[in-house]
Amino acid sequence: MPIYEIVFYTFSLIMLGSAVAVISVRNPVYAALFLVLTFFSASAIWMLLEVEFLAIILILVYVGAVMVLFLFVVMMLDINVEPLREGFIRYLPVGLVVAALMAVQFLLVIWTKSRFGPEAFPAPPPNPQGFSNTQAVGEVLYTHYLLPFEVAGIILLVAIIAAVTLTHRHRSGAHRQNPSRQVQVQRDERVRLVKMKSEPRQEG
Repeated sequence: MPIYEIVFYTFSLIMLGSAVAVISVRNPVYAALFLVLTFFSASAIWMLLEVEFLAIILILVYVGAVMVLFLFVVMMLDINVEPLREGFIRYLPVGLVVAALMAVQFLLVIWTKSRFGPEAFPAPPPNPQGFSNTQAVGEVLYTHYLLPFEVAGIILLVAIIAAVTLTHRHRSGAHRQNPSRQVQVQRDERVRLVKMKSEPRQEG
């Protein structure tokens, strides 16, 4: 077996094992660490498939930013996972249906390739000298898929606006700061002098 296939299957097994560990471990910190390992293994597979741009973006964005932030939040907050597990059995049928659909899709892909053979799925021609994967992705993204790209950007913008709106909605009992009023406060309003009578010292 060539070294290329050995490395590919090694990273694939690591990715599958870490993905299973993400949903099986009980500690959320361990789950986040296993998810980082899953992303890193997927990035390594993409590097083997000569998709360098997506591999680097996966490490920089998800592993280097999103997952590190999520990991720090999980470690700083004392999350009680017991209430989150209550009522989990209600979502089990939906999860089983989704898992069954994913399994059927994978089986269809495997069956199609085994039925028709490699002739139906010819390998792409090798890349020419000086080929840039990033340039190729940019050209395809901003020409053939410009409309879906813009629609995805609008959806993300709406999601950001909705998140900010839900965060700043009026809630009873919430304390808010008014910077303009804080700047206009005078010294007499900040400090209050309280006069108290002096008491004689008691000797024990």
